[in-house]
Amino acid sequence: MQPLSLAITNLEDLSSLATCVADLSDDIDIILLQGDLGTGKSAFARCFLTHLDASLIEIPSPTFTLVQTYSTPTKEVWHFDLYRLTNQEEVYEIGIEEAFVSGVSLIEWPERFYYQSLRDYLHIRLDFAPSSVLTGQRSATLYGAGKWAERLPIIEKKYRLAPTQ
Repeated sequence: MQPLSLAITNLEDLSSLATCVADLSDDIDIILLQGDLGTGKSAFARCFLTHLDASLIEIPSPTFTLVQTYSTPTKEVWHFDLYRLTNQEEVYEIGIEEAFVSGVSLIEWPERFYYQSLRDYLHIRLDFAPSSVLTGQRSATLYGAGKWAERLPIIEKKYRLAPTQ
């Protein structure tokens, strides 16, 4: 399947995408969030989590703790930030294998480990749109492996139908 490209013009668009992905995610799923600093990886994770549990008030980025876990009413969610890892083996020390069998894994900076060996995952690449310095516009490129390949058309349809602000 071809990657899905979406325009993200504001936080509401990013929230709409995160909501679509959260609604389609199973109890055990892997969602990879890649992009430069400031492109919206942590914002996507916050939108994903607050959609699952509106009572979550503080959702810190796991930049320094490397992982945060959340028990929402419907799913266990593990939020990883691999930016500070220095080698591939460190990812196993922070519990990623346990996360893969016990909940949804939101993984920022997935290029820090060999995710290509995984069978099922959604890879979301967030980029600044050209000349976005003043507008803040971004683009999202989604690639689905395994069951997520079948979900991409659903994400596209739901995202396109979502009201924009």
